[in-house]
Amino acid sequence: MSAARPPRSRLRQALVGIAGVALLAGAVFGARVLWELRDGRDAARPAAQLPPPTAELVAQGAYLARAGNCMACHTARGGASGAGGAAIPTPFGTVYTSNITPDVGTGIGAWSADDFWLAMHEGRSRDGRLLYPAFPYPNTTHVSRADSDALFAYLRSLPPVAQPARPHELRFPVNTQLALAAWRTLYFRPASFEPDTRQSAEWNRGAYLVQGLGHCNACHATRNVLGATRNTLDLGGGLIPMQNWYAPALNSPQQAGVAEWPQADVVALLQHGVAPQGSVIGPMAEVVLHSTQHLRPDDLNAMATYLRGLPQQPAPLPRREAPPAGADRLARGQALYGTHCASCHGEQGQGAPGIYPRLAGNRTVTMEPPANLVRVVLAGGFPPATAGNPRPYGMPPFATVLTDDEVATLLSYVRSAWGHQAAPLSTFEVNRFRTGSTAGGY
Repeated sequence: MSAARPPRSRLRQALVGIAGVALLAGAVFGARVLWELRDGRDAARPAAQLPPPTAELVAQGAYLARAGNCMACHTARGGASGAGGAAIPTPFGTVYTSNITPDVGTGIGAWSADDFWLAMHEGRSRDGRLLYPAFPYPNTTHVSRADSDALFAYLRSLPPVAQPARPHELRFPVNTQLALAAWRTLYFRPASFEPDTRQSAEWNRGAYLVQGLGHCNACHATRNVLGATRNTLDLGGGLIPMQNWYAPALNSPQQAGVAEWPQADVVALLQHGVAPQGSVIGPMAEVVLHSTQHLRPDDLNAMATYLRGLPQQPAPLPRREAPPAGADRLARGQALYGTHCASCHGEQGQGAPGIYPRLAGNRTVTMEPPANLVRVVLAGGFPPATAGNPRPYGMPPFATVLTDDEVATLLSYVRSAWGHQAAPLSTFEVNRFRTGSTAGGY
């Protein structure tokens, strides 16, 4: 009989095994990073000689560009459409969008349809460089080759604008291709949209638009410390980095879920920015203004069908604790509400249909985190001007009228009135949303 190994020997053997597995995983990871860094492209080759696209293909591409809201990012304020240069602030620094007009020297005039597909599908530029995921290629990788070609045909039809790219202002090591390769190794694989054969053609069309060109989860999902979302199916809500607006969960009846809404109301919200249940404001108002109001009725219905069919999840547990607001504070909040809010939103928070939203029973009022409620009081805003709501009524900003303590007191009252049971706000919380110190998370 052989003697049993002493405990120390078994521990040493286990540690050697763990180290071996770690080395193997590190080797696989390193190989994948090197694969991501592969170049294999020739930036010096001549510009692609392409036949003029047909008018039908250009029109289709223009429609798809609307669906993807491409120009909202690729146009600087006051600049030429598609010429890039718009600043996109991120927790890691500022990314500047690229010129996608057909200028040969500074835009995509030298590109072929294959080059454009490489960017859409793999997140690589014509010269092989890895693109930053501020361009939502984790979503556009699901766009079909036919739609990519139509988009490219439309972009080729734009007036060329000679506007050189502005260098990104990112911190080390995020500003390196090696860091991008590591990020992609962890969080990105090129993919294609796979229809769900258990669902209708309309549902699948809606899924294609929401997950791909619409890149809805780029806002409506929580990002980790490296700026990645779980996947394009994650619509569970998230604080938009650097903006302090919260994109609510699209799969929660306590937030922005629409499973119980009539189909026509979901379509109305996407098309006009207003519905009987509420209206859009903030970043979503820009999406409706520049994108969804221009979509065809069949595509709006497809998106509504997909969104209404999302499996509903309970709202996440509150991410903060707050002591109850005292009677004196609630009384002061009620007085502030009477002075600044009741003339539009009503003494009982009932609002005015089609003009001012009701506050009683409004999900934005009780939502956690309370980012949007604070932001709209401080910054104000308008729903988008659309064909169905051409002259929207707006919310004036109170950032220079009310102190942080007054905003906290007022909103603590609103979150407890008319049957609401949401936690009160502190002065510190309001100040965080005012100053932007919640950019990395709440």
